[in-house]
This record gives sequence, C-alpha cells and structure tokens, in this order.
Amino acid sequence: MNVTIKSVHFDASESTREFLEERLQKIDFATDKIVDLDFTLTREKDHQFEIEAKLHFRWGLRAVVKTKSYDLNQGIHELVDKVDMKVRKEVEKVQEHKA
Repeated sequence: MNVTIKSVHFDASESTREFLEERLQKIDFATDKIVDLDFTLTREKDHQFEIEAKLHFRWGLRAVVKTKSYDLNQGIHELVDKVDMKVRKEVEKVQEHKA
C-alpha cells in the first residue's frame, strides 16, 4: 500500500504525519487490498481543515472519503474511522461476491 500525504495552504508537521501513520495501523488488515491511499489536508480560509482520502483498491474500485474539522488531529481521527468503515464494507462485498 502506497500512502501519500499532501498539505494545501499550510505545511503539515512531522508530528501530524506520524499521528496519521499511527492511526493507519487500524487498517493494517487491508494493506494487501489497497494499492494507493492518498491524503489531502487542506486549510480553508475560515481555519477549518478539509481532510480527504482517496482509496484505490486492488480490484479497480476507487473511493473518496472526506471530513471537515477545526482541529486537524480530530479530523484525521474521524477520517481514518470513515476509511476503516469503507474498507471493511468493500472487502465484505468482494468476499460475498466470491462466495
């Protein structure tokens, strides 16, 4: 799984990147099912953060998950939870299809 982190309108600190990578351990079960996972962290004019994850699954499916938050770490926490739910749902669909 290739993970990229891009920040827009600010520079993400090393601690923010480490926090995101630490939270990604939650989806370790699916590292062989996800080809690319691209994160875009954007600071908007009202100091709110829009955090987006683009998932590219091995079987060709692409998904986008977004969240907004005034606290970057809280937004990352929420986004990774959403990514986890999306990954579990898609993996379950594929397993049902094979059965």
